[in-house]
Amino acid sequence: MTKKPSCLVVDDETDIRELLVLTLERMGIASDSAANVDDAKFMLSKGQYSLCLTDMRLPDGNGLDLVKHIGNHHSGLPVAVITAYGSAENAVSALKAGAFDYLTKPISLNQLRPLVQSALKLNESVAAPANDLTLIGESSPIKQVRSMIEKLARSQAPVYISGESGSGKELAARLIHLNSSRREGPFIAVNCGALPENLMESEFFGYKKGAIPGTDHDKVGIFQAANGGTLFLDEVADLPLAMQVKLLRAIQDKKIRMVGDTHEENIDVRIISATHRNLSQMMESGKFRQDLYYRLNVIELKMPALRERQEDIPLLARNLLETHCKQADMPLPRLGSDALDVLKQYPYPGNVRELENILERALALCDGKTITTDDLLLEQEALTPAVSMTEPVDSKGLALPDYLENIEKTAILNALERTRHNKTEAAKLLGVSFRTLRYRLSKLGLGKDQDD
Repeated sequence: MTKKPSCLVVDDETDIRELLVLTLERMGIASDSAANVDDAKFMLSKGQYSLCLTDMRLPDGNGLDLVKHIGNHHSGLPVAVITAYGSAENAVSALKAGAFDYLTKPISLNQLRPLVQSALKLNESVAAPANDLTLIGESSPIKQVRSMIEKLARSQAPVYISGESGSGKELAARLIHLNSSRREGPFIAVNCGALPENLMESEFFGYKKGAIPGTDHDKVGIFQAANGGTLFLDEVADLPLAMQVKLLRAIQDKKIRMVGDTHEENIDVRIISATHRNLSQMMESGKFRQDLYYRLNVIELKMPALRERQEDIPLLARNLLETHCKQADMPLPRLGSDALDVLKQYPYPGNVRELENILERALALCDGKTITTDDLLLEQEALTPAVSMTEPVDSKGLALPDYLENIEKTAILNALERTRHNKTEAAKLLGVSFRTLRYRLSKLGLGKDQDD
């Protein structure tokens, strides 16, 4: 017989304790209650619970004390904190301390139900394998990342993934989702830099029929599509300030309003964000809102560059070759020792994504049995920076603006060539947003010739 799930409710206000216990009982969850930290610790030592709900302010301490106690003595027990409306700092502090989610007073039953359901799924899925998707490598940096992903998967806290382009930020986000209680829900990835600025609000929140000229039906937005799952905001640094305000409100209130609608709807979405840019510097310079930064960066996961884990290159190379050969239904060639030595020496400004491109190119060029150094086409490339000029630009007779324009053209063309004319990847390699690259291409007269 399946054991009935149970919850410990901790709050010094009798009416709130009774309301929560009654609501949980109606959901089929047995509940005990405590009025302070000491009583809660005693009850935790005597019983086994599926979830703990605790208020932040208690007579003999606060909710953070209980969150830390549970983390140290009852590892694996999901704990959610209840905060006063508008106490964003308390919620962030609790999430950093190890709480898996939070509720704001007055407590909305529409928010309580999905929170409790996520907690119960979390208990059921502690040892459940997600799938074959994984981060390849046995180096210390990648082992630390895998360990961190396991911890992050047990939380509902927003995660900010930092790291260079091509280092595996989206893969890490997918692994957090697939190992979490939300793995049955959708994983929606959106490149913020690729969204037209004038359509961002309707893309994120959807719109009602007629709200936008020429529309004859309602359109669901990205947040609604991710409801019950995870929303991955890639290149979040590219969001304009006006959109940052609206995104902050949606994350903070867990509600959105479709364009052209007068009613708000509740959303249950976990936010994971990422960028290759220095978000902290952007915040200090006023290009990224401080309040949104701290909302997104509750927990940071740093993805190491490939040059920081060179010992993983042989294992990564073999895995990538096996994957490509399986997809192309072709025999797996041997990676020659000389070729492997060259791969281990290359600096990889484009990280794992660049290694994948190099190997895909080598597969096309090799004789089918062995990949050699010549197949890699890296002998000269490995000696030059990732984005460099193939030939020096002669400055004689050129005015400074023309000289700089020639340098810019060469850098952009090199980046496009390195990324096989993928503008999104080229923008990342150049350290600019997708919109900026598109504008520069047009201004430099390269737009029509360089279309994807």
